[in-house]
Amino acid sequence: MRSPRRKATDLNAGLLESVEKGEWRSSGLKPSERARFERAAADTLRKDRRVNLRLSSRDLDAIKKRALLEGLPYQTLIASVIHRYAAGTLQEADR
Repeated sequence: MRSPRRKATDLNAGLLESVEKGEWRSSGLKPSERARFERAAADTLRKDRRVNLRLSSRDLDAIKKRALLEGLPYQTLIASVIHRYAAGTLQEADR
């Protein structure tokens, strides 16, 4: 069975190959729109504050397992969940 991280690597390799083949096209954004989106992305991704919190070992282990399945670092997963909650876009998983 392939690891989730390997699947993500395969996907990235496929995307890179597609870009290198010229299979992608510009969305045709105006330069001002592109600049606005680039600023918004930079502002969203900027991490300018540090937070320390305590979690139970059980919760941290579960988060690390989920992050591994997603193919990303567990701290990135935690930051993503907090960001989605703050933005009001975090939705409960279907059960």
